Amino acid sequence: MIEMKLVIGIGNPGKEYENTRHNIGFDTIDMLVSKLNILNSKEKFNGVYYETLINGEKVILLKPQSYVNLSGIVVRKFIDYFKIDIKDILVIVDDLDQKIGSYKIKSNSSSGGHNGLKNIEQNIGTKDYKRLKIGINNGNKDNVVDYVLGRFNKEERNIINKVIEIGTEVILDFINTDFNKLMTKYNTKN
Repeated sequence: MIEMKLVIGIGNPGKEYENTRHNIGFDTIDMLVSKLNILNSKEKFNGVYYETLINGEKVILLKPQSYVNLSGIVVRKFIDYFKIDIKDILVIVDDLDQKIGSYKIKSNSSSGGHNGLKNIEQNIGTKDYKRLKIGINNGNKDNVVDYVLGRFNKEERNIINKVIEIGTEVILDFINTDFNKLMTKYNTKN
């Protein structure tokens, strides 16, 4: 079995959801795909994905097309089909509990109320997987659904783009770095 990494960006499919707060995972995958100049996407199991080699390691960058709350179904199918070990997956997701501009790399933690993470946990049977949680909270959490499906204002977008850039660095380091060292490197910067 060839070892490979699976990096999942969580988001909602369709033009109406582009650049929304809930699509931080998609935005991070898109920026990395552009940075690595990966030209061709593929589709399988209701997911858009890119296959590439990073530092000699096979990597799949996945954007489930099942909407955030059902992401786990697609993730499970990719894990099974490509025979990927849970220790080799990284999920990139928005985090309403962190302020805009912050991020946290975690493993084996709760979903924090995020329905996409809950669905992944239900479908893979564990919460012991790695995640990069990117803060989207600007202090206004009156209507959570409208907020996460809303877009960043210009000032927030500038901040978020910097964090997404850091997210691409986290992914690249995730490929060949011990996870504890990865957490130490990035979580102490933030």
